[in-house]
Amino acid sequence: MQKILITGATGLIGEEIVKVCHDQNVVVHFLTTSKKKLSNNTNYKGFYWNPDNNEIDASCFEGVDTIINLAGATISKRWTDSYKKEIIASRTETAKLLLDTIRTNDFPVKQIVSASAIGIYPDSLTNYYEEDEKEISDSFLGKVVSQWESAINAFSTLGIKVTTIRIGLVLSEKGGALTEIAKPVRFGAGSAFGSGNQWQSWIHIEDLAQLFVYAVKNNLTGIYNGVAPNPVTNTELIKAVAKTLHKPLILPNIPKLAMKFVLGEMHILLFESQRVSATKTESEGFEFKYHHLEPALLDIFS
Repeated sequence: MQKILITGATGLIGEEIVKVCHDQNVVVHFLTTSKKKLSNNTNYKGFYWNPDNNEIDASCFEGVDTIINLAGATISKRWTDSYKKEIIASRTETAKLLLDTIRTNDFPVKQIVSASAIGIYPDSLTNYYEEDEKEISDSFLGKVVSQWESAINAFSTLGIKVTTIRIGLVLSEKGGALTEIAKPVRFGAGSAFGSGNQWQSWIHIEDLAQLFVYAVKNNLTGIYNGVAPNPVTNTELIKAVAKTLHKPLILPNIPKLAMKFVLGEMHILLFESQRVSATKTESEGFEFKYHHLEPALLDIFS
């Protein structure tokens, strides 16, 4: 029976991946910084780590041949200078701690499948980004993702296969960006941001969780975009949310300056445009359950 170590298992995406693992009879070991979250079931066992202190319970690697890495502080919190450092460190330091632990103990790990983000691609209304794009966004997010991916790529120095999944806008009813987007719409106060023409490459959380486990089961290596095949513009997204929730859209678009005032530098999350391709992911035989936005939203809001 396969055993996988998951970091970030108790987060939004992690919980969904654990479900998929259990459906496929995969045993999950998970690392947590909270001793309250430790559990010891036959197929779901928790181990404590504290990356800030370089502390890790190395027995988490017992019988493990694959890591799914989702560790990282949320980017949906105001980007103060100190929090920016935390966003980067929570991704790079955790990866380094895992790598050092494997190296020191000579653990026979074969593969790491790590989360990444489409924020690495430059802001563009016209480009259609594939995984081999060389240009990196000069935004803070571009910097975060490129450092994050470098930290993960270091695993290949031990002969470990590296798989990177660049995640788009995750659609879930349990949290994340969609619940925030839906809030004003529910009150009849929804509207698009800026021109509304910026591209949003999205993915249903169920498809994303399946993709991570698919990457493990099928030994995928390299970079894959974790986005559905049909990106939409911000205007289309807001309209589809309003339609699904049976709410009118009457307000004018929200100007960029206003959101910059409210959110600071983090406002780029709403205005950056990345139209990202799912072709490589599909060419590996992965089948999306949700290709189009409306069925995905109907499933989430039903």
